[in-house]
Amino acid sequence: MRTRRLIVLALTATVLTAPAGCGGDDPPAAGGAAPGVGTPVADPTGEAPAEPSAEPVDAADAPDACTLVPKADAESLAGTPLDEPVVAGQSCTYTAPTSGPTAQVEAFVGEGAKKYLDIERQLGHEIRELSGVADEALLTYEAFFLRKGDLWVAVRLVRLNDPQENKAPLERLARTVAGRM
Repeated sequence: MRTRRLIVLALTATVLTAPAGCGGDDPPAAGGAAPGVGTPVADPTGEAPAEPSAEPVDAADAPDACTLVPKADAESLAGTPLDEPVVAGQSCTYTAPTSGPTAQVEAFVGEGAKKYLDIERQLGHEIRELSGVADEALLTYEAFFLRKGDLWVAVRLVRLNDPQENKAPLERLARTVAGRM
């Protein structure tokens, strides 16, 4: 639980400082990445995936996080009704009403999404590839990370359930969001 709080705090700090240009993209610590992670996903056409450039996507050019993950999709992922989104910078957060089951869906676009992935790698969390979705598509038990060109998107699900139950819904939404990027 402490690790989750640290991730949430780190993501909050990143999202709040990224629009002001204070965020960084430091590479993960040596040995922090899971084996095979960071390898670009092969394109079904057989062509090499596009490599990200050193320049991040400008916030003004990035799609809106709530457009990439609209409320209906967030509710489908969470398996419960959710309140209206809270938008902060390049993030969109949907939470369940206090009267319902615990659930939250967070969408991050841009540097915050990439930083979240870097943190997952540094913490040594299991990260697996999802092929044929984007230039790079990665999944954990509670989130997915997509890269198309220079644009990163991350979506995180918080539920009090067996994380294995989230695999298929996360994969489905990853494919949908990739089509919207």
